[in-house]
Amino acid sequence: MSDSRWNTAPRGYVGQTAAVDAGLRAYMIRVYNYMAAAVALTGVVAYATFNAAVSTDAAGKIIGLTAFGQSIFSGPALIVLLLATLGLVFFISFRIQSMQYTTALGLFMLYAALIGVTTSSIFLVYTGASITRVFFVSAASFGALSLYGYTTQRDLSPMGSFLMMGLFGIIIASLVNIFLHSSGLQWVISVIGVGIFAGLTAYDTQRIKEMYSSMDDDGTLGRKAVMGALSLYLDFINLFMMLLRLVGDRR
Repeated sequence: MSDSRWNTAPRGYVGQTAAVDAGLRAYMIRVYNYMAAAVALTGVVAYATFNAAVSTDAAGKIIGLTAFGQSIFSGPALIVLLLATLGLVFFISFRIQSMQYTTALGLFMLYAALIGVTTSSIFLVYTGASITRVFFVSAASFGALSLYGYTTQRDLSPMGSFLMMGLFGIIIASLVNIFLHSSGLQWVISVIGVGIFAGLTAYDTQRIKEMYSSMDDDGTLGRKAVMGALSLYLDFINLFMMLLRLVGDRR
């Protein structure tokens, strides 16, 4: 005989909870799908850009840069690309509420493609095997951290301010190191950066989860999904780059 004490929840409440859970799962899958598509696009564009930028001999060894490579990896074109990516990410962030989510998604993918162009130089510096290895290590770490952020009952918001302060700190240190060219400072930035972006991955996942509302229409959910995917994309790319600088094998 069933115990009626376990059946006291109103039927409507149970149904509403199930609907919210299903909606939240669909929303988070949408976020991760957008983010994964952007990462894949960045990788494809980076590799294609690298192949177009270098000249190789019959054995496949790099012997120099093409005219395209010289313009992409140095000079005014590189500065324009960096400014374009920075401007685009700020434009998406500040104008997201007034955009169609499909427009925001298209701009996000454009941003991911531009990041692919600007980061293609890693293939000049690091071996292909180490890039692949670090990518999978980064992916596994990101997955574990994001899962923690999604499932934990602990409120991660108090650490958000600390992480953002750390993020601004490493940005300033990186700008200073452009002029100092200090390998020691670069190592410290990379070590701290790994910790910062690991924490941001968990924090952003929880924040994105809490942004969900079952009352939102598809357009609002779409815009939230794009912004959530952009945040996680930036966390992953930066985590990957910091780890690559620490443990990547140079050519």
